[in-house]
Amino acid sequence: MSQFTILVVEDEEAIRSMLVMVLQQYDFNVLEAGDVAQAQLILEDTLPDLILLDWMLPKVTGDEWTRRLKSSDNFRDLPIILVTAKGEETDKIRGLDLGADDYVTKPFSPKELISRIKAVLRRSGKIHDLTQIKFQDIVLDTTQHCVSIANSEVEISPTEFRLLSFFLTHPDKVYNRTQLLDQVWGRSVYIEERTVDVHIRRLRKILAKYQREEWLQTVRGFGYRFSEKNS
Repeated sequence: MSQFTILVVEDEEAIRSMLVMVLQQYDFNVLEAGDVAQAQLILEDTLPDLILLDWMLPKVTGDEWTRRLKSSDNFRDLPIILVTAKGEETDKIRGLDLGADDYVTKPFSPKELISRIKAVLRRSGKIHDLTQIKFQDIVLDTTQHCVSIANSEVEISPTEFRLLSFFLTHPDKVYNRTQLLDQVWGRSVYIEERTVDVHIRRLRKILAKYQREEWLQTVRGFGYRFSEKNS
Protein backbone atom coordinates (compact mmCIF):
# COMPACT_ATOMS: atom_id res chain seq x y z
CA MET A 1 0.00 0.00 0.00
CA SER A 2 3.09 2.21 -0.37
CA GLN A 3 1.40 4.26 -3.10
CA PHE A 4 -0.66 6.04 -0.41
CA THR A 5 0.64 9.09 1.44
CA ILE A 6 -0.66 10.13 4.86
CA LEU A 7 -0.07 13.57 6.36
CA VAL A 8 0.14 13.35 10.16
CA VAL A 9 -0.54 16.64 11.96
CA GLU A 10 0.18 16.27 15.69
CA ASP A 11 1.92 18.73 18.04
CA GLU A 12 3.07 16.17 20.63
CA GLU A 13 6.29 14.74 19.23
CA ALA A 14 6.03 11.38 21.04
CA ILE A 15 2.53 10.73 19.69
CA ARG A 16 3.49 11.94 16.22
CA SER A 17 6.50 9.61 16.16
CA MET A 18 4.31 6.70 17.23
CA LEU A 19 1.79 7.43 14.49
CA VAL A 20 4.52 7.72 11.88
CA MET A 21 6.04 4.42 12.99
CA VAL A 22 2.70 2.59 12.84
CA LEU A 23 1.87 3.94 9.40
CA GLN A 24 5.30 3.08 8.03
CA GLN A 25 4.94 -0.46 9.36
CA TYR A 26 1.90 -0.78 7.11
CA ASP A 27 3.88 0.64 4.16
CA PHE A 28 2.26 4.05 3.99
CA ASN A 29 4.33 7.01 2.89
CA VAL A 30 4.21 9.52 5.74
CA LEU A 31 4.53 13.30 5.91
CA GLU A 32 4.48 14.97 9.32
CA ALA A 33 3.77 18.39 10.76
CA GLY A 34 3.61 19.80 14.27
CA ASP A 35 0.92 22.37 13.59
CA VAL A 36 -1.42 23.68 10.91
CA ALA A 37 1.09 26.23 9.60
CA GLN A 38 3.61 23.48 8.85
CA ALA A 39 0.89 21.28 7.38
CA GLN A 40 -0.31 24.08 5.13
CA LEU A 41 3.21 24.47 3.71
CA ILE A 42 3.30 20.76 2.94
CA LEU A 43 -0.02 21.00 1.10
CA GLU A 44 1.43 23.68 -1.14
CA ASP A 45 3.90 21.13 -2.51
CA THR A 46 2.29 17.74 -1.97
CA LEU A 47 -1.31 16.51 -1.93
CA PRO A 48 -1.57 13.52 0.43
CA ASP A 49 -4.22 10.83 0.12
CA LEU A 50 -5.44 11.42 3.67
CA ILE A 51 -4.79 13.71 6.65
CA LEU A 52 -4.56 12.27 10.17
CA LEU A 53 -5.31 15.39 12.18
CA ASP A 54 -5.09 16.01 15.91
CA TRP A 55 -8.05 17.96 17.28
CA MET A 56 -6.22 19.92 20.02
CA LEU A 57 -3.52 21.77 18.06
CA PRO A 58 -2.01 25.11 19.11
CA LYS A 59 -3.15 28.35 17.45
CA VAL A 60 -5.39 26.73 14.83
CA THR A 61 -7.22 23.66 16.13
CA GLY A 62 -7.85 20.55 14.08
CA ASP A 63 -11.60 21.09 13.87
CA GLU A 64 -11.09 24.67 12.65
CA TRP A 65 -8.63 23.55 9.97
CA THR A 66 -11.03 20.80 8.94
CA ARG A 67 -13.70 23.44 8.39
CA ARG A 68 -11.33 25.55 6.29
CA LEU A 69 -10.15 22.64 4.16
CA LYS A 70 -13.66 21.36 3.52
CA SER A 71 -14.69 24.89 2.47
CA SER A 72 -11.86 25.06 -0.07
CA ASP A 73 -12.31 24.06 -3.70
CA ASN A 74 -8.78 22.60 -3.72
CA PHE A 75 -9.06 20.43 -0.62
CA ARG A 76 -12.74 19.70 0.02
CA ASP A 77 -12.38 16.13 -1.26
CA LEU A 78 -9.23 15.43 0.78
CA PRO A 79 -10.12 12.75 3.38
CA ILE A 80 -9.57 13.77 7.01
CA ILE A 81 -9.57 11.60 10.13
CA LEU A 82 -9.64 13.58 13.38
CA VAL A 83 -7.57 12.15 16.23
CA THR A 84 -9.10 13.30 19.47
CA ALA A 85 -9.17 12.75 23.21
CA LYS A 86 -12.70 14.14 23.15
CA GLY A 87 -15.00 11.19 23.67
CA GLU A 88 -18.29 13.02 24.11
CA GLU A 89 -20.91 12.35 21.46
CA THR A 90 -21.43 16.09 20.83
CA ASP A 91 -17.73 16.49 20.02
CA LYS A 92 -17.80 13.56 17.61
CA ILE A 93 -20.88 14.91 15.87
CA ARG A 94 -19.27 18.36 15.62
CA GLY A 95 -16.20 16.87 13.93
CA LEU A 96 -18.30 14.94 11.43
CA ASP A 97 -20.56 17.92 10.79
CA LEU A 98 -17.51 20.04 9.98
CA GLY A 99 -16.65 17.59 7.23
CA ALA A 100 -14.26 15.12 8.86
CA ASP A 101 -14.57 11.69 7.26
CA ASP A 102 -14.03 9.84 10.52
CA TYR A 103 -12.57 10.20 14.00
CA VAL A 104 -10.36 8.10 16.27
CA THR A 105 -10.61 8.58 20.03
CA LYS A 106 -7.44 8.30 22.12
CA PRO A 107 -6.29 5.82 23.24
CA PHE A 108 -6.66 3.57 20.20
CA SER A 109 -4.95 0.47 18.88
CA PRO A 110 -2.78 0.49 15.73
CA LYS A 111 -5.10 -2.11 14.23
CA GLU A 112 -8.13 0.14 14.72
CA LEU A 113 -6.29 3.12 13.24
CA ILE A 114 -5.24 1.23 10.11
CA SER A 115 -8.74 -0.20 9.73
CA ARG A 116 -10.26 3.28 9.82
CA ILE A 117 -7.71 4.66 7.37
CA LYS A 118 -8.44 1.84 4.92
CA ALA A 119 -12.19 2.37 5.33
CA VAL A 120 -11.94 6.10 4.59
CA LEU A 121 -9.63 5.53 1.62
CA ARG A 122 -12.05 2.94 0.30
CA ARG A 123 -15.08 5.24 0.67
CA SER A 124 -13.18 8.03 -1.06
CA GLY A 125 -12.53 5.73 -4.03
CA LYS A 126 -8.78 5.55 -3.47
CA ILE A 127 -8.71 1.85 -2.54
CA HIS A 128 -10.23 -0.58 -4.99
CA ASP A 129 -8.34 -3.74 -4.06
CA LEU A 130 -9.69 -4.39 -0.56
CA THR A 131 -11.79 -7.39 -1.51
CA GLN A 132 -12.51 -8.81 1.93
CA ILE A 133 -13.50 -7.41 5.29
CA LYS A 134 -13.19 -9.80 8.22
CA PHE A 135 -14.41 -9.69 11.81
CA GLN A 136 -13.89 -12.92 13.71
CA ASP A 137 -15.73 -15.52 11.57
CA ILE A 138 -17.74 -12.94 9.58
CA VAL A 139 -16.34 -12.35 6.08
CA LEU A 140 -17.61 -9.78 3.58
CA ASP A 141 -16.53 -10.05 -0.04
CA THR A 142 -16.75 -6.52 -1.44
CA THR A 143 -16.41 -7.61 -5.07
CA GLN A 144 -19.08 -10.31 -5.01
CA HIS A 145 -21.19 -8.48 -2.39
CA CYS A 146 -21.66 -11.63 -0.38
CA VAL A 147 -21.31 -12.50 3.29
CA SER A 148 -20.38 -15.67 5.12
CA ILE A 149 -20.58 -16.42 8.82
CA ALA A 150 -18.77 -19.45 10.21
CA ASN A 151 -18.13 -20.55 6.60
CA SER A 152 -21.86 -20.48 5.79
CA GLU A 153 -23.13 -18.18 3.04
CA VAL A 154 -25.64 -15.60 4.25
CA GLU A 155 -28.57 -14.10 2.35
CA ILE A 156 -28.40 -10.34 2.81
CA SER A 157 -29.86 -7.28 1.09
CA PRO A 158 -27.64 -4.51 -0.36
CA THR A 159 -28.58 -2.11 2.46
CA GLU A 160 -27.84 -4.60 5.22
CA PHE A 161 -24.58 -5.42 3.43
CA ARG A 162 -23.50 -1.76 3.49
CA LEU A 163 -24.57 -1.42 7.10
CA LEU A 164 -22.66 -4.52 8.17
CA SER A 165 -19.62 -3.40 6.17
CA PHE A 166 -19.60 -0.08 8.00
CA PHE A 167 -19.92 -1.70 11.41
CA LEU A 168 -17.15 -4.23 10.71
CA THR A 169 -14.74 -1.48 9.69
CA HIS A 170 -15.69 0.65 12.72
CA PRO A 171 -15.89 -1.83 15.62
CA ASP A 172 -16.49 -0.86 19.24
CA LYS A 173 -17.65 2.68 18.38
CA VAL A 174 -21.12 4.06 19.06
CA TYR A 175 -22.95 5.74 16.18
CA ASN A 176 -26.30 7.49 16.36
CA ARG A 177 -28.94 7.29 13.63
CA THR A 178 -27.84 10.50 11.92
CA GLN A 179 -24.24 9.34 11.69
CA LEU A 180 -25.29 5.97 10.29
CA LEU A 181 -27.50 7.65 7.71
CA ASP A 182 -24.60 9.85 6.59
CA GLN A 183 -22.07 7.02 6.45
CA VAL A 184 -24.22 4.21 5.01
CA TRP A 185 -26.90 5.96 2.94
CA GLY A 186 -25.06 9.22 2.17
CA ARG A 187 -25.86 12.83 2.98
CA SER A 188 -27.60 13.45 -0.35
CA VAL A 189 -30.31 10.88 0.38
CA TYR A 190 -33.28 11.81 2.55
CA ILE A 191 -34.41 8.92 4.71
CA GLU A 192 -36.27 8.93 8.00
CA GLU A 193 -33.98 8.27 10.97
CA ARG A 194 -36.27 5.47 12.14
CA THR A 195 -35.43 3.61 8.93
CA VAL A 196 -32.07 2.89 10.54
CA ASP A 197 -33.85 0.99 13.32
CA VAL A 198 -35.67 -1.15 10.75
CA HIS A 199 -32.44 -2.17 9.05
CA ILE A 200 -30.72 -2.75 12.39
CA ARG A 201 -33.50 -5.19 13.33
CA ARG A 202 -33.19 -6.96 9.97
CA LEU A 203 -29.42 -7.24 10.32
CA ARG A 204 -29.73 -8.48 13.90
CA LYS A 205 -32.22 -11.12 12.72
CA ILE A 206 -29.67 -12.34 10.17
CA LEU A 207 -26.95 -12.48 12.82
CA ALA A 208 -29.27 -14.31 15.22
CA LYS A 209 -29.32 -17.32 12.89
CA TYR A 210 -25.63 -17.74 13.71
CA GLN A 211 -25.79 -16.68 17.38
CA ARG A 212 -24.01 -13.41 16.61
CA GLU A 213 -26.85 -10.99 17.33
CA GLU A 214 -25.30 -9.91 20.63
CA TRP A 215 -22.46 -8.28 18.68
CA LEU A 216 -24.87 -5.68 17.24
CA GLN A 217 -25.61 -3.73 20.39
CA THR A 218 -28.05 -0.97 21.26
CA VAL A 219 -26.55 1.72 23.47
CA ARG A 220 -29.59 3.31 25.04
CA GLY A 221 -29.79 7.06 24.58
CA PHE A 222 -26.91 7.09 22.08
CA GLY A 223 -27.22 4.65 19.19
CA TYR A 224 -25.63 1.40 18.04
CA ARG A 225 -22.25 -0.28 18.00
CA PHE A 226 -20.76 -3.52 16.74
CA SER A 227 -18.57 -5.27 19.29
CA GLU A 228 -17.80 -8.72 20.57
CA LYS A 229 -17.37 -7.20 24.03
CA ASN A 230 -20.27 -7.19 26.45
CA SER A 231 -22.43 -4.08 26.18
